[in-house]
Amino acid sequence: MRAFVGLPVPEGWHGPLVRAQGTIPVGRRVDPEDMHVTLAFLGDVGEERLEALAAALSGRRLRAATLRPAGYAAFGPGAPRAVALDLAAEPALAALRDAVRSAAREAGIELRRERFRPHVTLLRLGAREGRAAGAVLPGALAALGAPEMAPARATAVTLWSSTLTPDGPLYDPLESWPAG
Repeated sequence: MRAFVGLPVPEGWHGPLVRAQGTIPVGRRVDPEDMHVTLAFLGDVGEERLEALAAALSGRRLRAATLRPAGYAAFGPGAPRAVALDLAAEPALAALRDAVRSAAREAGIELRRERFRPHVTLLRLGAREGRAAGAVLPGALAALGAPEMAPARATAVTLWSSTLTPDGPLYDPLESWPAG
């Protein structure tokens, strides 16, 4: 099963993020209920490893972290592949990510080494669309200005399954653990 562990986006952020999506003329919108902050992308993982991860996360004291909007950005290698709300890389958020990744390794899940760039994906762009978006994205992102939402505490860590479809991934929450 393709899976990841992350933080749900606070409900109070849905309205401002949907408004931000509506001002950008390119890309496929991410449904507000699917918006999240990825802490660990697990890839394809067997059921026994996911059960071991659940046990490892249940046995840890996960600390809450503050999600603090930093700005809107387009990113991807070469042509933009996504538009996202970047979040400040707060020490508590990095520590929560480290705790989740440690639990995943304890469960026997191999993780890719990657730099942590906390963000919420708002729009996805295909390769052709990304090349064409280069002309309109800078102006559209500048017009958005600063994010309209206040910082919020992330108080739960969630394990999601991710099923790829031609219209984008479908996410299904499997289990959550409190962070506090």
